[in-house]
Amino acid sequence: MLAVTTNPRIDPKKRAVLDPRKRQFAKAQWVEQEYAHRMNFYTTPPTGDISLEQFEEWGIARLKVLAELEACQFRNKPPAETEEYMRPVLEKHMRLSSTRSRSSETAMERKKDHYSHWSLRLAFSGTADLRQRFARLETQLFKLRLQHDDLAERRAFIDSLPMSWETVTAEEKNLWLDELKAATGFSSMRGDEESWFKVDWEMVPELVERRQVLLKRGKAYVHVREQQTMVVNEFSRRLEAGLELAARFLPRMDEDNRLAPILHHLSQSFVAPDAGYSESSSIGDMASINASSIDALSQHFPLCMLNLHRELRKDSHLKHYGRLQYTLFLKGIGLSLQECIVFWRKSFKLLTDEKFKSEYLYNIRHSYGDVGGDANKRGRGYTPYSCQKLLTEALPSGGQSHGCPYRTYSPDNLVALLQNVGINDRELLRGVREDVGKQRYHIACNRVFETTHKNEIKKVKDQSLWPASELDTILHPNTYFKRGFLLKNLGKVQSGDIGVDVPTQMSE
Repeated sequence: MLAVTTNPRIDPKKRAVLDPRKRQFAKAQWVEQEYAHRMNFYTTPPTGDISLEQFEEWGIARLKVLAELEACQFRNKPPAETEEYMRPVLEKHMRLSSTRSRSSETAMERKKDHYSHWSLRLAFSGTADLRQRFARLETQLFKLRLQHDDLAERRAFIDSLPMSWETVTAEEKNLWLDELKAATGFSSMRGDEESWFKVDWEMVPELVERRQVLLKRGKAYVHVREQQTMVVNEFSRRLEAGLELAARFLPRMDEDNRLAPILHHLSQSFVAPDAGYSESSSIGDMASINASSIDALSQHFPLCMLNLHRELRKDSHLKHYGRLQYTLFLKGIGLSLQECIVFWRKSFKLLTDEKFKSEYLYNIRHSYGDVGGDANKRGRGYTPYSCQKLLTEALPSGGQSHGCPYRTYSPDNLVALLQNVGINDRELLRGVREDVGKQRYHIACNRVFETTHKNEIKKVKDQSLWPASELDTILHPNTYFKRGFLLKNLGKVQSGDIGVDVPTQMSE
């Protein structure tokens, strides 16, 4: 037992008093926590040990869930459609099994859920905008999970919460029964068996606004069926207060040179979640890709790469960062090193062979890992750029064409560019303007993809040709290309080519 020496001049009772705003950060007991319920209010920080890799990986997984939830909101998906869309996303990134499932992974799933929430809470508490955005999305996620939790487990979770509500007594219910039934909209034949709760009206502003509660002396009388709304509102209120506290605590985290870079990376990922390149994004095993086929394949390129391709064809040249961005993209779709060299040599047709070899050839080989330092000696080279990297890099200067056009072009020039590549749908262009105006660049890109491929996407959904997770938000230019290529070639490629673990029915 640890002995504690106290100063006799200090009243022990006063010494024990701790500012409640700091209690969650004081004297953490480094033990593994138990999770009795699938749902979590995240009132207490995790107190076990995890690796830095888990800290970051779990945070990224949760971020992908929040990003998809936000994308549903931006696209104005109704609740039922959002629920259907999010089901495979949650299953893929943040599964939470019920207690009754008796899964061996239940404890780890709940631990991941708890730790990932706190990873992002720290990462997004730095500014008021990030705090507000995080609180809104976490509340939506909590509500989505609560609505579809097992009935008995949901009841047990709600009963475990220290909520500030009172059950309306039988005397009060008899006194106000007619008004309760009229105000709350529940008028069953056995009204005497219905239950109501009494709470400060500020706790249920949504119900007050919709006139679904009875107001008496500053109290709102709420039907038991609206209890979930009260729980969600309380979750949101506590989370917002917790984020304010974390914002004051955050400067102390800067002293930890292990966590600071991770937290910065996670906060950057809120622009567009990071998506690492996967070799499954290549179509080299489905189609013969060579230097002469790039022009035809460019119809499937995202705007960032199509813009580079058009500039290259127009000027027979691209500056360094544009060449690097485009070379890595071509490498990612399956173009071999030798064919890539042929492609660039033909594209730079105004140069002599000697100038091409002396000034450009090495960089192409270096991108593929054919020459260069230790990392490249393994033959991998650099990986194609993700949307996040394109959106967080410095803006291009005069004469440069790299980056994401949705970010780098003015709205008018962006619309002109889209029209030049054949996109003239007025409603689509209006939506793109709105997205860009709110800095939702990757959403604008996805909006263009979904509109230009709407018939093929509908067919895939109606016939269940692909797993639902293969139609989630695009976060990588190479994913955009491959998905577009496959959608435009439905029935022409073999089963399993979608690049997922389970086979898909792509053949006719």
